[in-house]
Amino acid sequence: MRILLLGEYSNVHWTLAKGLRTLGHEVTVASNGDFWKNYPRDIDLARHEGPLGGAMLMCRIAASLPRMRGYDIVQLINPMFMELKAERLFPIYNFLRRHNGKVILGAFGMDYYWVHENITRKPFRYGDFNIGDTLRDTPDTRKEKADWLCTPKQRLNELIAHDCDSIVAGLYEYYECYHPLFPDKTQFIPFPIVSKDVTIGPRQSNQPLRLFIGVNKPRSAYKGTDIMLRAARDAARDYPDKIKLAVAENIPFAEYTRMMEGSDAILDQLYSYTPSMNPLEAMSRGIICIGGGEPENYAILHEDRLRPIVNVLPTYESVYNAIVDLAARQEDITTMQRQSVEYIRKHHDYIKVAREYEALYQCAL
Repeated sequence: MRILLLGEYSNVHWTLAKGLRTLGHEVTVASNGDFWKNYPRDIDLARHEGPLGGAMLMCRIAASLPRMRGYDIVQLINPMFMELKAERLFPIYNFLRRHNGKVILGAFGMDYYWVHENITRKPFRYGDFNIGDTLRDTPDTRKEKADWLCTPKQRLNELIAHDCDSIVAGLYEYYECYHPLFPDKTQFIPFPIVSKDVTIGPRQSNQPLRLFIGVNKPRSAYKGTDIMLRAARDAARDYPDKIKLAVAENIPFAEYTRMMEGSDAILDQLYSYTPSMNPLEAMSRGIICIGGGEPENYAILHEDRLRPIVNVLPTYESVYNAIVDLAARQEDITTMQRQSVEYIRKHHDYIKVAREYEALYQCAL
């Protein structure tokens, strides 16, 4: 098959492309590299800073559109699949629809249905937009509601969701938002990760717990990184011989993964039920995820044995206690690190995931 993967979130499409190419498919990735993360791509659609950035990007897209014809499958990372206003994406979507085979919409991140379902139906006990019945009120939640509700972005998302041939969700949460509304076309496929050849050796009895956290400052409060970072710093201060902390802030992915190496545990996604791409990447290296590991995460994967994730509730106390408790359980750290590697190989290996996408595409065709 000829496959166009359009847009990028946290290296999902580039990793999927690796798997699909290994299976013999011709794959093109067109994206902006997910902004400062600068992930690889075949067609660069990055928008440059400055007053002419938008005009220059439009020229680049116009020059690239002829290369986006004749594919069997076009998969969009999001309704906002290019760094343009929604109004400009309507004709581009129509062009892609007209000149290619099937269109797949990715439910991988922020969009209208994610916002709307979380503030109305509230399908989760806690999440990005609610804690129980109470809606979270942060600058980010207010911004996302203003961006996606009763706007061109909402209309674009609704158009694509109803018009596309299939919707694929990469996490349990996104599946729960889309499947009740589009039960006949929504499918869950785990995020793809390149498995690593990792050997987890025994730990020394006095070895400190090496924590790692990545900070995206503009999204810190929305993702709960502010609370996790404060809890980690306090734990490292209170137990300096048992806990060491490394912090990475707004750096490209290659540097991020270099800083991550040698860590025992990563803190990520306080309000999530599931680990997303960054903690999954860490787990493939034998790094324990402290974050989202609710029962629903294991259930959708049909996993009844492995429990490698330290699940925390969205509170400072829960995170602090989880860190201190893990640091005190030296004998469990090695077990959980080994389970983390096994978990990725079993559920997220990029070849396995690519085969699931291959089956989805063949079914659509």
